Amino acid sequence: MGKSTDVFHAIADPNRRRLLSLMMAREQSVTELKSRFDMTMGAVSQHLKVLSDAGLVERRSAGKQRLYRTRAVALKEVHDWTEQFSRFWQSRLDRLGDVLDGEP
Repeated sequence: MGKSTDVFHAIADPNRRRLLSLMMAREQSVTELKSRFDMTMGAVSQHLKVLSDAGLVERRSAGKQRLYRTRAVALKEVHDWTEQFSRFWQSRLDRLGDVLDGEP
């Protein structure tokens, strides 16, 4: 499975983030996912393709259906990147707290 789409590009769209959330709970077909959105089947499929190209979803065949689920481990790249900002801001807030408490 190649990652031809950047993970951050893939999660930039709110519809794709919602799809990821829905597929975290359990694997779902395109039809099931489409029922949760006000968009065409083709649009849902296109969003799933972007997520798949980024390595964020897995697809398996079950009879005539294709079932999709989120690859949570693939979201680690996002977590790792945002974690650096969390540490940065926590450090700044800790220093601000020290200043407000009268500590140098």
